Amino acid sequence: MKRKCLILVLLISCMLFLQTGCQEQAKSETAAKPAKPSSKITFENAVCDFGEVGPNRKNTGQFKFTNTGEALLEITEVEKCCGIVTKLDKTEYEPGESGILKVEWNSGPQPSTMDRQLTVHSNDPKTRQTTLSLIAKVVLQVDWEPKSLKLSLDEKNAGCPNITIRSLDNQPFSILEFKSTADCIAADYDSSVEATKFILEPRVNVEAMPKNLKGRIDINLTHPEGKIATILFSVVPEFTIRPSMILVWDAEPEKPVEQKIDVLNNYHKDFEIESLTSRDNIIGVKVLEQKKITYGYQLKVELIPPALENKVDFMDEFFIKIKDGKKLAISCKGYYSKIKSKPKIR
Repeated sequence: MKRKCLILVLLISCMLFLQTGCQEQAKSETAAKPAKPSSKITFENAVCDFGEVGPNRKNTGQFKFTNTGEALLEITEVEKCCGIVTKLDKTEYEPGESGILKVEWNSGPQPSTMDRQLTVHSNDPKTRQTTLSLIAKVVLQVDWEPKSLKLSLDEKNAGCPNITIRSLDNQPFSILEFKSTADCIAADYDSSVEATKFILEPRVNVEAMPKNLKGRIDINLTHPEGKIATILFSVVPEFTIRPSMILVWDAEPEKPVEQKIDVLNNYHKDFEIESLTSRDNIIGVKVLEQKKITYGYQLKVELIPPALENKVDFMDEFFIKIKDGKKLAISCKGYYSKIKSKPKIR
């Protein structure tokens, strides 16, 4: 028995010795076999900060890099944002060799903050993609007030204030052009005059206002750091209709439904409603009741959906006629009851 145990111990010892020898041999072979040389791309800075720049300018910068590896560096692609132009003199760089990635972009006409990225793809095994950032702040040297206008049809000249434009760097400039949506706002100026400050007196043509009562004024200037002053405007409408669109759910052909409509005067003036009519006579409409409310009226109307005719929906437009001749439009859209679920209104 003791003999058998001794033999077993000897066998285990031999196996451990052989295993240790194989491991040592593997380590020796690994140490003897040199690692395969590889490339490594190293950028001096991953961010190119342009600081404050002027509007409508071509801006140029660069990212310097070096192949700090031991093998040939290959740049396979420079993935860039829209509006950024990049240039490399070549795409392959020897160990220790440096290169420059040149970038170019144009600043816009308005104040803004720019933060865009580039992605450099290479054969660097540890960094296949390197992300670089371009940051800048577009600053104008021209300021103007107001930045926006809220006009009122109930005031003289629609309540439009004067517009002041001034140079922040004291550089004189001229006004080249004053234009507005639908030419509904105009102002006098002399393009031959240079100054560091102008005060314009706009004239509003209410009759020429766009139907949606919204637009913009663009004032073109000669100042190199502020070529244009843009002012958005909106007009408070004389009337508001609530709801702005009538929706009829689960309608049945030719079965009347009732709907309430509020007609309000935003300038708190008295008015009278003369009639309510359908544009295309697709939906029958009749006023059942007209009740006076604060600054307007509430109408209870009867709507008669058209015959089905294999359709799932129907639509029409109504006109509310005010006694002074104004017509207010309101759209109506309906869905027949055979629709299982209400469609989404976008």
